Amino acid sequence: MLWQALGAARDLSRANDIASVLIRYGFGDLVRRIGMAAVLERAGRALHWQSAQELAHLEPPARVRRVLEELGPTFVKLGQILATRVDLFPPEWIEEFGKLQDEAPAVPFDRIREQLVEDLGEAPETAFARLDTEPLAAASLAQVHAATLQDGREVVLKIRRPGIRPVVEADLRLLARLAEVMEAEAPDLRRYHPREVVREFTLSLRRELDFAAECRIAERVAANFADHPEIVVPGIHWQWSGERLNVQDRVDGIPGRDLAAADAAGLDRKLLARRGAEAVLKMMLEDGLFHADPHPGNVFFLPGDRLAFIDFGMVGRLSEDRRWQVAMLLHGLVTGDSATVAEVLLDWRTDAEGEADAARLRHEIDAFVDQYKGVPLKQLDLAAMLSDLLAILREHGLSLPSDLSLMIKAFITLEGMGRQLDPDFDMAAQAQPFLQRVLIEHNSPAAIARRGWRAASGALSLVASLPQDLRELLRAARRGRLNLQVDIASVERLGEKLDRAASRITIGIVTAALIMGTATLLTVVQDPALVGLRTFGLLGFIGAVAGGVWVVVSIWRGRRG
Repeated sequence: MLWQALGAARDLSRANDIASVLIRYGFGDLVRRIGMAAVLERAGRALHWQSAQELAHLEPPARVRRVLEELGPTFVKLGQILATRVDLFPPEWIEEFGKLQDEAPAVPFDRIREQLVEDLGEAPETAFARLDTEPLAAASLAQVHAATLQDGREVVLKIRRPGIRPVVEADLRLLARLAEVMEAEAPDLRRYHPREVVREFTLSLRRELDFAAECRIAERVAANFADHPEIVVPGIHWQWSGERLNVQDRVDGIPGRDLAAADAAGLDRKLLARRGAEAVLKMMLEDGLFHADPHPGNVFFLPGDRLAFIDFGMVGRLSEDRRWQVAMLLHGLVTGDSATVAEVLLDWRTDAEGEADAARLRHEIDAFVDQYKGVPLKQLDLAAMLSDLLAILREHGLSLPSDLSLMIKAFITLEGMGRQLDPDFDMAAQAQPFLQRVLIEHNSPAAIARRGWRAASGALSLVASLPQDLRELLRAARRGRLNLQVDIASVERLGEKLDRAASRITIGIVTAALIMGTATLLTVVQDPALVGLRTFGLLGFIGAVAGGVWVVVSIWRGRRG
């Protein structure tokens, strides 16, 4: 039951809230299957049953989105992470998750002032010439206030909500336990990898709570674009920034979603689309550190057809080898090389599949890529091609590593933003030079020498440590401490079943002995005393009945499981 899985009374109230919302939105069967029904009984069944039928008529993606919205900030953030898992969810689900808005009522400035004094090390009136008490925006984790430095520069303060970390940590604990129960009790949900998604979400949310980490990422991205004046990243003011406070330059530009204002300002939308695409492709394929959420709300248009990127709370990272694999995949899609596309995807898959499934996947990918052979580059829609490829992976029950799903989601978002700016935007043409540079760089003499040196260093290190490792191995063998551990889930489950069966047999034998013994006492002994042998015989009979009931209930529950 979930109550035993939770283990801590501090999370019971939140578990009741989650179960109540799930049932009101028509997920009562899920609640029962993951063992939350008993928690509801302890909570007094204080549910709004009358609205369940009405809400159940919503399509499943819309119902899930409504559930996440009602459960609060942590679950809204979870939905935003799920929106990046284009390898797990079909487009209609991704679209609904994308509707989740990270908005929340603003915290009164009086409540955050004490925390602000602690973080600044002085009164806000001393640190700034002006500080607006009304926020520019308020989200679930933070809110943003405008301010002016003593030297006249305009800045913004991103302030973490007071007391938000304990709330988030409680929700993360409950989500982790819930994911474990879902994988154990709901086999049809395992294909969504709930434990992996929650683990990824936990890491992402904890990083997002650390504003100092966000500041360091912003500075790294700014350094990567030091030679690109057309790309602007707000500067960080470290004398005031830290874990709970981010003070950065204010961007005075046109929001990326306000295309009418961009036209009125005389900006070149085609040039903006090209520069935005080049910037994100550079982050992905050259720098290996990219903005994972480049939607119009995080982009500003500046005079001179420049672009500014803000909010580096969600970023992705790609290693050198991974960037080369991405380049191989995209180059294979553009050139119609289905064998390369299939090999890269098979290397990426995180699920163990048989050779027959791998052969079938290769065949489907070959047929998919073949339909685009001979199509002019300008007519290729890379985002649509990637979406169709992911649909093939979903049909095979495969998923991608989280860094790749984040990259593909950012790529699709970028392509959509480019077409909003320029209906003739050609993503394939923009990506082609970057792909060629990555492939050439990967096979350059310097890169080959670097990989060879790493391999040689690893081999030398292994050879150098081999005598010591052998010595430790032999020493453990001589002392009888050499153990061979085989961790096989099916064997462990078999052991559990055998243990339960042995327990039932033992209780059954004891019950049978009690029945025979008590029958003998009750029929042979004629002691009328209140506390005599007949009384003990009666007690033995009661114990036998209890043991028999336990065996029957245990067998019944085992068959249900």
